[in-house]
Amino acid sequence: MIPSQSRPIGVFDSGLGGLTVVKELNRVLPSEDIIYVGDTARVPYGSKSPQTIMRYSRQIAFFLLKKKVKAIVVACNTASALALKSLQSLRIPVMGVIDPGARAAVQTSNSLKIGVIGTTATMGSHAYRRAIQKNKSRAAVWETACPLFVPLVEEGWLHHAITRSVAAEYLRPLLKKKIDTLVLGCTHYPLLKKTIQNVVGPKINLIDSAQATAEYVSRTLLSAGLVNANRRRGKISLFVTDRPRSFSRLASQFLGGKARPAAELSLDNF
Repeated sequence: MIPSQSRPIGVFDSGLGGLTVVKELNRVLPSEDIIYVGDTARVPYGSKSPQTIMRYSRQIAFFLLKKKVKAIVVACNTASALALKSLQSLRIPVMGVIDPGARAAVQTSNSLKIGVIGTTATMGSHAYRRAIQKNKSRAAVWETACPLFVPLVEEGWLHHAITRSVAAEYLRPLLKKKIDTLVLGCTHYPLLKKTIQNVVGPKINLIDSAQATAEYVSRTLLSAGLVNANRRRGKISLFVTDRPRSFSRLASQFLGGKARPAAELSLDNF
């Protein structure tokens, strides 16, 4: 029987974006094995109904449980907003990305004028607004959906002129509100961090919820006695529901070749 501490951490997202969380987890918890699932056949989640997102999330969670993970990180803001509470009924710790990102935003903002960008579903749930104002009730929060960002990231157009034009269009209303902090409320968006920062300017702080989430996961595992004490370097295993070759190429570029080639996964039986 595998000791609980030695079991892997499960991480999932609708596609490539959750690798931002994997990268930060690998930095904060370098001895941990990580199993990542990217639901590339059904990306993006942001335009789906809450019921569909819930079903997809539970299918992936059951796959990860079969892999005997010791914890699950929902590295998808849309799934965190709409499915996290349901998944937290499972017998292992299940953590999302919204609360850690909201806390980081409140701690960073001086004026408490905070912008949030994310998928249509995440912004429609107002999960970030609630989480930010739970931490600081007088914070002013403006939310803007940026549905084209995910397909642009999945296409690999991270620095394309079209991506910059789309970003400028989406972010214009938030800039008019004189925000000083912008939450990247989708784990795909940190891959566009340079483009977004160029559009908003150097005075606006960008909150990458992946960093805050990794630190939260580390604290949670430590308090539960689930941190792997081995000194060896952890392995990253990738599973996707479609196009494993193209995913592996992009993942290798982003993770610096730390992961094995992605394996294709069918979720039909989960």
